[in-house]
Amino acid sequence: MRTIVHLSDIHFGRVDERLLAPLRATVEAVQPHVVVVSGDLTQRARSEQFKAARAWLDTLPGPQIVVPGNHDIPLYNVAARFLAPLTKYRRYITENLAPEFVDDEIAVMGLNTARSLTIKDGRVNREQVQRLQERMAKVDERLTRIVVTHHPFDLPEAFDEDDLVDRAPMAMEAFSKCGVDLLLAGHLHASHSGSSARRYKIAGYAALVVQAGTATSTRGRGETNSFNVLRIDGDEIQVERYGWNEATGSFDVATIEVFRRDGNLWQPLGTAPDMPEAITSDETVAPQTVSG
Repeated sequence: MRTIVHLSDIHFGRVDERLLAPLRATVEAVQPHVVVVSGDLTQRARSEQFKAARAWLDTLPGPQIVVPGNHDIPLYNVAARFLAPLTKYRRYITENLAPEFVDDEIAVMGLNTARSLTIKDGRVNREQVQRLQERMAKVDERLTRIVVTHHPFDLPEAFDEDDLVDRAPMAMEAFSKCGVDLLLAGHLHASHSGSSARRYKIAGYAALVVQAGTATSTRGRGETNSFNVLRIDGDEIQVERYGWNEATGSFDVATIEVFRRDGNLWQPLGTAPDMPEAITSDETVAPQTVSG
């Protein structure tokens, strides 16, 4: 079994400082094999914000798979936005815009969806997708294959279609051919888990789509600060959502969902028996904190 901590939208420059130490302690206690951060490390892509994000990431376990978000591209510095959009991200976070982690159970690969020409939207192109297919072709077919982006390939029902990453159908067709099992994203500051089959009608294929809320930003958009822990055990994935508990000053398990693979189809199995109040796979609500 492999354990992944999935953080997103940490937004240094607009973080709730009270959450940083409890979040770090919870991540350490989980003892993940990989920490994934799906974009928006900063609020306005300023050097001091990247430095703060880098310093905090260095306190977390490794290895780490980190991808940029739209907030990691300068907004007001027009020259930097169009001529050197990810220079500071590369300087302070990582030079690698297509990071990967592969062991004998999982293959985790990052894909950059942040673009200069869009204010908040994201995009993938055919060259990126082709390179991802080539990377996936080199790993053992028995591995659980995971793609990390900032912008989502699926949405909770309440969100607008414009929030989807641009060219998502093209990418999903390619993912089906190289057997991608799990898509991790952020961007919306809203938690969500479900099967891709609801949106993409691809014969014989359905990936598991998991979206993280914001782990530390003060801009919660109606949902408490949260992050995900995924426990991957062959044909079964358990998604645990941790929510901030204001009363105790800690992150506690809020919901647990279980998904199982049948062939190339990932579908919800149900909720864990000790979590009867857990949300179903097609709902998105603010996590209700219970004792973890």
